[in-house]
Amino acid sequence: MEYLYWMLLIVGGFLSGGIMFSELIPKKFANTDVCAVSVDQNPGVFNAFKHCGKKIGILCLVLDLMKGFLPVLIASLCMNAHNTLYALTLLAPVLGHAAGVFNHFHGGKCIAVSFGVMLGMIPVSFIGFVTLAALYLTFSCLFKIRNAAKRSVLVYALFALLSCSVLTALGQLPAAVGCGAIALTVILKFLLSKNGLVENRYHEHAA
Repeated sequence: MEYLYWMLLIVGGFLSGGIMFSELIPKKFANTDVCAVSVDQNPGVFNAFKHCGKKIGILCLVLDLMKGFLPVLIASLCMNAHNTLYALTLLAPVLGHAAGVFNHFHGGKCIAVSFGVMLGMIPVSFIGFVTLAALYLTFSCLFKIRNAAKRSVLVYALFALLSCSVLTALGQLPAAVGCGAIALTVILKFLLSKNGLVENRYHEHAA
């Protein structure tokens, strides 16, 4: 029965991750296709804010956070975080968002959903959220990297190194593996995206 619960969380997280709220909501409420009007064609939160305003942007942000937060929070509170399947539960919403299974396999770059996952991990460990947030603030405010794609790749590479090292040292191997897999997914999405890491003053990361 425990295995069934894990499968429900993993499959549910993957499928919910595949719902592109930042594309669907702008189409529904602002009659705007953010992928068509944005340079990077990304169905993400940044483009929802940029092309549809704060109200729709905030709604998209909350929903993208929630699809990472809810399955991971349930797993963190109700399941054994030392089980190997905890790592897959962390990865599932991010992988679903990256794959875009309900959007002709055109997924987003996973920033918001990965933050949602880190928030859901807090009952097990706050290391992931604090590390990711601190790195983004550092390279956005203190040591500014203007190219958002390069900034995100650097942030997630350092996030993988730091979070995996600390979580492994604390004996939380599944959480470490999950964080590393999330970082790798985000990095690959940026490297394989249409614009890659090419400098472009309009190229901003979307979640």
